Amino acid sequence: MTRTAARATERNPLPAAPPLPLAAPPATPRAVSIALRETSPAPPSPGHPGSPATAAPAALLRLLALALALLLPACGPDAPGARLAPLPAGAVVLAFGNSLTHGTGAGGHDPQPGLSYPEALARETGLAVLRSGVPGETTDRGLARLPAVLAQTRPALVLLEHGGNDFLRGLPEAATEQNLAAMVRACREAGAQVLLLGAPRPGLRLTLHPVYQRVADATGAPLDGELLPALLADASLKSDPLHPNAQGYAQMAQGVAATLRKFGALQ
Repeated sequence: MTRTAARATERNPLPAAPPLPLAAPPATPRAVSIALRETSPAPPSPGHPGSPATAAPAALLRLLALALALLLPACGPDAPGARLAPLPAGAVVLAFGNSLTHGTGAGGHDPQPGLSYPEALARETGLAVLRSGVPGETTDRGLARLPAVLAQTRPALVLLEHGGNDFLRGLPEAATEQNLAAMVRACREAGAQVLLLGAPRPGLRLTLHPVYQRVADATGAPLDGELLPALLADASLKSDPLHPNAQGYAQMAQGVAATLRKFGALQ
């Protein structure tokens, strides 16, 4: 370097390198999806050296997978979104289903028949509960019958207990799932909320049939998947292998009332 250049450098020093940016705090699950849309790099020009065309999509896919994993737990039927609006005074509740809604077995060997669960629920809560249960009915027939019942009763809430006969007859699960989901949609189109009452899978150990969880996930309808499997597993609460007795229906009504309180329909 000449003396002239050195003096020029002293008078006009080179600019200092800019400081490195601080790392941003981790984004919330909602912010992650927004950030992905806002910061996605533009496609590199053809032949650009060091193009991130291979690395960037893989990184974005990993971030998307993380965002979905964080968001999905909040979408299940027991999440805050799967709630029921409080029932107004004088609201009509429709209990729609098969023999368990009809009350088959409530009389047992007693000449004075016991109450079906809708009748017991009306006494338990003071609600106006209408019963529409057809023994032996399958979901395809229930789906065909439902629109006329909705038009006649105009309920604020439907207690949907259906599907058990499909399982006993070995009907295709996919058809049962579609029919149940269609019933939920029909109720909502008629202005009614829906509570699903899940039936057990037939077998020695009674557990909730997985069809109901899939319907609840697909529709967002609240689901009580514990009541019927537990009740029908207790021989002391049954009048025959398939139906509760009067005490069983009373407990079913108490369980439904507790579920309505859990999901916010009753105070």
